[in-house]
Amino acid sequence: MTPQFDPRAFFDGQVRAWGIVQDWRGRMVRSFVVDIAGRRDGEGVILDEDFVYSDGERQQRTWHIESSATGSFAGRANDIVGVAEGTAAGNALHWRYVMDLAVDGRSYRVKFDDWMWQLDERVLANRSYIRKFGVTVAEVTLFMQRVD
Repeated sequence: MTPQFDPRAFFDGQVRAWGIVQDWRGRMVRSFVVDIAGRRDGEGVILDEDFVYSDGERQQRTWHIESSATGSFAGRANDIVGVAEGTAAGNALHWRYVMDLAVDGRSYRVKFDDWMWQLDERVLANRSYIRKFGVTVAEVTLFMQRVD
């Protein structure tokens, strides 16, 4: 399927994303906007993410993502436990990682199962399943758009 998704190319520049978080019942519990400033770093990419949630909370994360010739990716960020691993094929990227997720002043260690699909040259859809003890406890839906 076209376009061929290359995170290094898509995220090289400014991206804005809009998302919602749903609980295990499907109820929307939060919405957010995130501004992403990306820049290439050798064969990888660095993403500086600035989140603003509907309740006023702000969050920042910086991803350092490296790529391999086989279409796989490895990423690190301050709240990611170990290394995030992903594989790209066609217009999709499947991304998995463990995160220490802060919720209401507490931290929970959860697993993210992330799917990204590049819809055209400027738009990306992202669906994340957040699991604890193998059970989906929340889902995140995002739409990203290049703004350059």
